Amino acid sequence: MKSIRIHESRSDQIFNIFNYTVLILFTITVLYPLIYVLSASFSSPTAVMSGKVWLWPVDTTFQGYEAVFKHKQVWTGFANSMYYAVVGTVFNVIMTLIAAYPLSRKDFYIRNAVMALFVFTMMFGGGLIPNYLLVKSLGLLDTRWALIIPGLMSVMSVIIARTYFQTTIPDELLEAAHLDGCSDYRFLVKIVAPLSGPIIAVLSLFYAVGHWNTYFNALLYLKSPNLFPLQIILRDILVQNTFNEDILTDVVGAAQREGMRELLKYSLIVISTIPVLIVYPFVQRHFVKGMMIGSLKG
Repeated sequence: MKSIRIHESRSDQIFNIFNYTVLILFTITVLYPLIYVLSASFSSPTAVMSGKVWLWPVDTTFQGYEAVFKHKQVWTGFANSMYYAVVGTVFNVIMTLIAAYPLSRKDFYIRNAVMALFVFTMMFGGGLIPNYLLVKSLGLLDTRWALIIPGLMSVMSVIIARTYFQTTIPDELLEAAHLDGCSDYRFLVKIVAPLSGPIIAVLSLFYAVGHWNTYFNALLYLKSPNLFPLQIILRDILVQNTFNEDILTDVVGAAQREGMRELLKYSLIVISTIPVLIVYPFVQRHFVKGMMIGSLKG
């Protein structure tokens, strides 16, 4: 069979050229900072300080990564961030499903009133000081739970999950389960949860990225350095420009410390983004489906 070629009009060709040009420029705008950070992390401190790095690494070296991995605080922050991301995400997803499923049931007669209360919290909040006093009164200051319990559930995630349940879980399935003597709790655990893989993947990605990138709540509620997440360590290097001087001396020797600090910034940025880049490909196939189904109606 011969392929049929559709002849485009001149206006369509102009539009396509313009569209492709804009998309290419947008892609370059997004990718170039990432490529620059990656290249700078593998370049020598002198090349980074002198501005020689543009696209590819210059005078390739692993000094930045060696210094990062020799710094005990970085390992502690990495482990803490992994703990907050994993444990926090598990609790977040469980609480979201528990809240979203009843709100999707037509026989839950006060669901509109409860949903209105949830939405109210999206528009009005107590503020920074009342939140801090609440966490303090609960005895959560300077504990790991201070970064998990205050953000235990996102109302937006509840809305998305509720819509997903309303769209994909038929009422006939619930009726059949009730006829077989299945309780609501067992129906949620044994039937609804296994059928909700896409939305669970979406919620897990949202919550995990949020926990991994969190730093403001850690600044407010944590005092012990052994509880700091990786983002606080990154902030200290980027904003306060602090790092262990002994590590710098051991690694670079006669190299300029200021140039080494710049190199450490880029190396730590790369390390902090690796976990998200590793996890995303595994949930990407569920991501689009879950978002589309969960956003069909509110």
